[in-house]
Amino acid sequence: MPTFTDRLAHAWNAFMNRDPTVYRGNASYTRPDRVRLTRGNERSIVNAVFNRIAADCAAVDVQHVRLDQNDRYTETIDDNFNQCLMVSANIDQSGRAFRQDIFMSMLDEGVVAVVPIDTTLNPRTHSFDILSMRTGKIVEWYPEHVKVKVYNQRTGQKEEIVVPKSSTAIIENPFYSIMNEPNSVAQRLIRKLNILDVIDEQSGSGKLDMIIQLPYTIKSPARKQQAEERRQSIENQLTGSKYGIAYIDATEHVTQLNRAVENNLMNQIEFLTSMLYSQLGITKEILDNSATEEVMNNYSNRTLEPILSAVCEEMRRKFLTKTARTQKQSVMFFKKPFKFVSATNMAEIADKMTRNEIMTSNEVRQELGMKPSEDPRADQLVNKNISQSKEMLEDAEAVGLDEENEEMTEEEYMKHKADLDKFDAELDELEKMANE
Repeated sequence: MPTFTDRLAHAWNAFMNRDPTVYRGNASYTRPDRVRLTRGNERSIVNAVFNRIAADCAAVDVQHVRLDQNDRYTETIDDNFNQCLMVSANIDQSGRAFRQDIFMSMLDEGVVAVVPIDTTLNPRTHSFDILSMRTGKIVEWYPEHVKVKVYNQRTGQKEEIVVPKSSTAIIENPFYSIMNEPNSVAQRLIRKLNILDVIDEQSGSGKLDMIIQLPYTIKSPARKQQAEERRQSIENQLTGSKYGIAYIDATEHVTQLNRAVENNLMNQIEFLTSMLYSQLGITKEILDNSATEEVMNNYSNRTLEPILSAVCEEMRRKFLTKTARTQKQSVMFFKKPFKFVSATNMAEIADKMTRNEIMTSNEVRQELGMKPSEDPRADQLVNKNISQSKEMLEDAEAVGLDEENEEMTEEEYMKHKADLDKFDAELDELEKMANE
């Protein structure tokens, strides 16, 4: 605990110790780098679909890892690139917020560019280490370059820059033909919803939409002028009255037109919505968080996996050099397999996993959100339901296994056991000779 003198000497208060710093850049009342949907997506049902898919994909960890000779995961490489993916991608976004930005922009635009902003060396001429990244909208395409609109944290505005394709991850939506094509199901649904919005605005605009039948025919200019004066008189009565009341002659008739017109627009919207859900592998239960474990697993494998694979493959191709890939470096995503398992089924799964020596006790405890056990056996892949025989323990100790329980192959174990049996036979023979 610091003493009172130390606290008094080193104390700092955010309000009292303000530096007279000059804040550079443009100020804004809203966050300028926030993801904003375009082309009417923010006003339609696809907004909820895009947000659900992006949030679920962002919940999956994407890491820079190292593989073994069989392309199996061995360890996570804790470098600047992995820090961008998991901890902080830039000054404004954490790793998860950055991943959600990637998925949301990709679903909205159909393709998104992940641009390295701060690097150790020039990406155009050298191999580099990524210090910060941001997503950008591709404005123009060139043979070997792309012009992207990306947020510049130095000025506080989005600016257009030309970057090489070789050092920029260009990720295309795997469901582009369903979501982003001009005549796709999602775009047709958006157009139908826009039409429905227009009809709703017209019906709620406050217009009366009525026809007044006058007691005379309107053919001559004089009669037309008289009818126009009568119409203006009724309008003035309605607008000038406190309660919107007007009077008409006994011979005049009013026909109301602002009633709902029967059409099949809602049926078409419901049909397109169900078709979009089926093509994306999404159900209504997924959106209202009432889906079963089987439905969520199918949604994870059919919908989330292609999107996550597209991101990882493009980052592996653009952000890892050929030398790094030769050294078995890669970019992988890690889903949590027990995320949708209930507590009742988790107990049975934990028993099967530990009994069949697939997971250790500490690995199971980690999935349950518990801290690791300090017992050394909790990190061993052994079946704790079966007691080890005394002979096997003595043989293991005789061949030099220490207290850390080093691993030994079955072939080595049988070889050492044969040597021990031979040594015991020789001792028995010598003892017999000594007795004679």
